[in-house]
Amino acid sequence: MTIFTAPVPNIALLGFGAIGRALCSNLLTYRCQIGVLLRDGASAPEQSGVRFFNDVNALLASEPSVVIEAAGQDALKAFCPVFLEAGIDVIAASVGVIGDADFEQRAAEAGQKSGARLIFPTGAVGGLDYLHVVAQAEDLSVVYTSRKPVSAWVAELESLGFDPQTLSEAVLLYEGDALRAAELYPRNLNAGLTIALAAGVARTAVKVVADPAVLFNTHEIEARSSFGEAFMRFANLPSPDNPKTSAITAASLLIEATRYFAERLAPA
Repeated sequence: MTIFTAPVPNIALLGFGAIGRALCSNLLTYRCQIGVLLRDGASAPEQSGVRFFNDVNALLASEPSVVIEAAGQDALKAFCPVFLEAGIDVIAASVGVIGDADFEQRAAEAGQKSGARLIFPTGAVGGLDYLHVVAQAEDLSVVYTSRKPVSAWVAELESLGFDPQTLSEAVLLYEGDALRAAELYPRNLNAGLTIALAAGVARTAVKVVADPAVLFNTHEIEARSSFGEAFMRFANLPSPDNPKTSAITAASLLIEATRYFAERLAPA
């Protein structure tokens, strides 16, 4: 009897910052090949079991099964169409790129040619199934409030004349639509756009708050419609390496990868 075994998943990571490093550490506990595309000129860190690339063509030559993006909107805009055109699916953390019409067109054209997909995980929030359901109501209105510690907004507060070290009251940094919020704060507002895409961009208002009283990256969702009302609150630990993002983001990407490969991504 001949036994056929599925090939070990070959996973490429785009980015090796706080999220990328955490995701890589988690993936190393599974049986898979891991390659990482670094910034031009960046030195390869000492990390056993991982191949590092500075050139996208070299990464493509390694024939990854999927690319997982954890590098930010600019990197996703630059490389996602390249991967899709090569027939490689992309799992992306930076959902904020959806607000860029040029990117959407390039990604759609590349995906249509090859059949490859661009996949966005749920990220740092839940309740999206509920929002998809109540989006059927014409009177739906959603308010999403991002409330993060001062450490996530140091540069922004200083630009407004606040001293982050002595701030004693919450500061409203932004109030408006989700697309503009993701454009202004590409490293902070992916969750807001994820919610807006589920509920409807035109029906979702966004508030961005720097709050010295909170220790967690907090996401508050208020939804009202003819179906009823809902209030959801998610308080996530900030990444120890980057307070602008939540530690759970890397875990969300890992779960999406395990779903993508199903039983093929097995513990080492």
